[in-house]
Amino acid sequence: MDGNIYLIIIYPLVYILPAYAANGAPVIFGGGRPLDLGKRFGKKRIFGNSKSIRGAIAGLIAGIMVGIAESQVFPYLLYISIALALGAIFGDLLGSFIKRQAGMKPGTTVPFLDQYGFFVFALLFALPFGNLPTLYGFLFLLLLTGPLHLIANICANKLKLKKVPW
Repeated sequence: MDGNIYLIIIYPLVYILPAYAANGAPVIFGGGRPLDLGKRFGKKRIFGNSKSIRGAIAGLIAGIMVGIAESQVFPYLLYISIALALGAIFGDLLGSFIKRQAGMKPGTTVPFLDQYGFFVFALLFALPFGNLPTLYGFLFLLLLTGPLHLIANICANKLKLKKVPW
């Protein structure tokens, strides 16, 4: 039974933690100059003011720092953590780009895209490095990520780190 808990819950959490850190850090450490520098794609902003240079850098650093800590126990996770952090940031930015191009205002929620965009791309970026969680571990993360994302955003809103609770 202990092996199952490790494969289904513990390893998947350790594995995805750099992506979670990369996705959450911009809320705490972001702000400042917009990542798109005010540039437009056609007539619409690329990302908008809510995606900042400092936030993207903070996300990458947070994900890598988690990976460095994890690599003390699992050395192979260092490169995976970099890929997870980059993928999480890319997925979040892609979601923002899609929403801006669709004419949605910053803070507008799009179910699945907001909760899972960072997650999907983190896994895609890390896929070439192997050592993925088992199918059951992946399903555990899938079931955890949506509600955890919502809870984290509600907390960030209550702490005045986010304007909207989603």
